[in-house]
Amino acid sequence: MKKIGFIGMGNMAQALVQGMLHAGEDIAICAFAPHQDRLRHNAERLGFTPVSSPEEAADESDMVVIACKPAQVESVIAGIGPHIAGKALLSVAAGWDFQKYAKILPEGVRFQYIMPNTPAMIGEGVFLFEEANSLTAEEREFCTRIFSAMGMVEELPSAQMELGAALTGCGPAFVDMMLEAYADAAVKHGMPRERAFRLLSQMIAGAALLQQKTGEHPEALKDKVCSPGGTTIRGCAALEEAGFRNACIRSVDAVLAR
Repeated sequence: MKKIGFIGMGNMAQALVQGMLHAGEDIAICAFAPHQDRLRHNAERLGFTPVSSPEEAADESDMVVIACKPAQVESVIAGIGPHIAGKALLSVAAGWDFQKYAKILPEGVRFQYIMPNTPAMIGEGVFLFEEANSLTAEEREFCTRIFSAMGMVEELPSAQMELGAALTGCGPAFVDMMLEAYADAAVKHGMPRERAFRLLSQMIAGAALLQQKTGEHPEALKDKVCSPGGTTIRGCAALEEAGFRNACIRSVDAVLAR
């Protein structure tokens, strides 16, 4: 049995725990979070063991997952340093890559930076693995296998991890905004919101899956829907007039801005 300890139990960590426990692997999970009442509630709901300190989470685990806020990483590592000697450490804290961790990790700790996204909770996540890592081949294979059970694993060079995180980590929020906006349009024209959500969510999922399965350029797929002088091309023209593409590009620019 692989023992995994989480330090931090926010929304992302909860999604990962839920996915891991349903991945079909022999896994036991414990977790620490500072709000113990909330931690115990989530433990009962999701099926992991709550512990009372980061040190206990590290002691009880073969592999430790750092899932706290990025600003807390340095102090957390300083506190658990002696407890992670010789162990594997995974981090899902945004921006904390292999190079940054190398400056604060005790010698002998093996490391992998992973950028997940929230659809992991339903097995449809995207997991960006930083190419630079120090896991053993067996640990790497285990991580790839368990995260693949929750979605897609993609290895990226270190220089592309931040961009990848902007696209796949922030992207669900951008899509949710688009979903909400089109639902508002449906309500404006008389459709109940829940029906609009049902239709639009399936439309978005289907359109994305069509591109993924066919490998066709999105422009070609768009053109198949746009008849000359038809309704769809009028809608596309309205999106262009409103700066839709530029807004998408600028959203990524904003995430990457320093």
